Amino acid sequence: MVQLRSHSRLVRKLQEALGDQICAALDDASVVEIMLNPDGRLFIERLGHGIATAGEMSPAAAEIVIGAVAHALQSEADDEQPIISGELPIGGHRFEGLLPPVVTRPTFSIRRRASRLIPLDDYVKSRVMTRQQADVIRNAIASRLNIVISGGTGSGKTTLANAVISEIVNAAPDDRIVILEDTAEIRCVAENAVALHTSDTIDMARLLKSTMRLRPDRIIVGEVRDGAALTLLKAWNTGHPGGVTTIHSNSAMSALRRLEQLTAEVSQQPMREVIGEAVDLIVSIERSGRGRRVRDVMHVESFNGSRYETEVYCQIDEDSHAA
Repeated sequence: MVQLRSHSRLVRKLQEALGDQICAALDDASVVEIMLNPDGRLFIERLGHGIATAGEMSPAAAEIVIGAVAHALQSEADDEQPIISGELPIGGHRFEGLLPPVVTRPTFSIRRRASRLIPLDDYVKSRVMTRQQADVIRNAIASRLNIVISGGTGSGKTTLANAVISEIVNAAPDDRIVILEDTAEIRCVAENAVALHTSDTIDMARLLKSTMRLRPDRIIVGEVRDGAALTLLKAWNTGHPGGVTTIHSNSAMSALRRLEQLTAEVSQQPMREVIGEAVDLIVSIERSGRGRRVRDVMHVESFNGSRYETEVYCQIDEDSHAA
């Protein structure tokens, strides 16, 4: 009870420091990200509207926000620990806060969790992807292919992953799904699902090893960003097909190169044969001034010893763009 009251006080303190405008933005389903720059200027990105200015916040208020989040994460924010990363106590949104000396004044970014699933049909209607691309993805799901969703920062990788996972649940409602994340962003309505999260002492590689004992039918990783990629690929190759992950890269082909870099962190070699066997489909999404779009969908057959055998499906023409 004491701990609950303490958390409630912390949340109230955080809400007061954030102010009504940011709290309202956190409740707005169209909001993607809230950003505070060192000069005190606030910016809010909304779906379909891009980034717009949203007033200012004082350094004192910003420092209270970062300190409150650090406290919720059982950490401290000070000169020795000027970077705070984790989940916002309000809504579980992704939070990144920075204090001097790494910035001139307190700075933070809040990546808002998606509050609703955007079905693949909506991607087609809004011209983010073509009907043919959506059909290729659905066929991959039905065939239990492993899908990698690639894109740059803010391209919509996780939102698209949620759409793909929703299709998986519809196609295979009895499958047991195990989800691994650093920050809770994946949305899954499967009846038989287990969500695991990394911590300061448990990394993604350790979670993946534990996952193999949880009898998963499908393994989903929010984002691969280190040598744990090799553990995931091996899991996909050993009786657990039909998984999904996201990766930070700017094209489908560069996603393969990125996987080579990540696997080499732990194997001292790029593990191309393992990648070629485990990865079946890469969906590349990008964000430009014209909006988000699925640039290409690439099927990976194998690695033949010198190069990847691939086939690119229905790449959007350069003159086509999202509405």
